[in-house]
Amino acid sequence: MGTTQLETVPEPKYWHLKTVLSDALDSEFAVGEILPNERELAARFGVARATLRQALEQLELEGRLQRRRGVGTTVAPPRVGVAVAPARHTWPGASGDDWQPVDATQSDTVPAAVARLLQTVPGEQVHIVRRTRVTNGQPVAAELLYVPSAAVPGHTEGPVRSAPARARAVLHELQELELEGQDRTVELGSARAEDARQLDRLPGAPVLVVTTRYVSGGRTTAVAVSTYRADTCRLTFGASDEVSLLAG
Repeated sequence: MGTTQLETVPEPKYWHLKTVLSDALDSEFAVGEILPNERELAARFGVARATLRQALEQLELEGRLQRRRGVGTTVAPPRVGVAVAPARHTWPGASGDDWQPVDATQSDTVPAAVARLLQTVPGEQVHIVRRTRVTNGQPVAAELLYVPSAAVPGHTEGPVRSAPARARAVLHELQELELEGQDRTVELGSARAEDARQLDRLPGAPVLVVTTRYVSGGRTTAVAVSTYRADTCRLTFGASDEVSLLAG
C-alpha cells in the first residue's frame, strides 16, 4: 500500500508544544501550582499566543490543567475514579446513591433529545430534578433527571416544601415503580452556564455527559443527563470492588 495523505501531514505546532508543556508540568510544577501568564509562557517557548492557547486547551481536555475563576491556570491533580454504573440496577435516589438532591420543578418544555427518549408530546408536564455529586468535598458532577408527571401519578405538590424536599419527593415516587432496565451513553461535551456554576468551572470547559435511560412498564420512564468534570473525573463502569481498586 502507498503512503496515505495523513501520513505526510506534519505534526501541528500546538501538538508538539503540548508534549513539551506536559514534560514541564511533570518536572517543574507541583499539583495546584499556578502557571505563568500566557505572555510569559509564549515568550519562554518561542511560540505565538494562539498556538500556546491551543496547547493549553488540549492539556485541559486531557485533565492536566484546570482553569479556575479568579485564580488562573493551575496544574490539575490526578483524576478521581468515579463509579457510574452500580453493581445492581436501581432508581436514582435509592439506598447507596451518593447524589445530593438540590431541587425539583415542573415544566412543559424539555430538550428535544430528552423528549424523544421519553416520547412526550408538546405541552406534557415533566418533573425536572436537579442533583449534584460531591467527592472529597469537591463538586464533580451535576445532573438533571427528567420524569414525566404521568409516570409518577402519586406525586402531589402538597404543602410548601424546601427545594431538596421537592426533589426527594419525586425520587421517592420513582422507588414505587418496578425498574425493568437501564442503559447509558457517554460523550464529550462543553459545560453550559448552569453546569459551570455548579461545578466551579468556566462555561465551555470540557465535560463528560452521561445520559441514562430508565425503563419501567415497557417504556422510558425517566432520563438522567449527568455532567461530569472531564478534568478531574475518570469514569468507571465495573463493580464497586473494582472501582475502589481503580480509584486507589
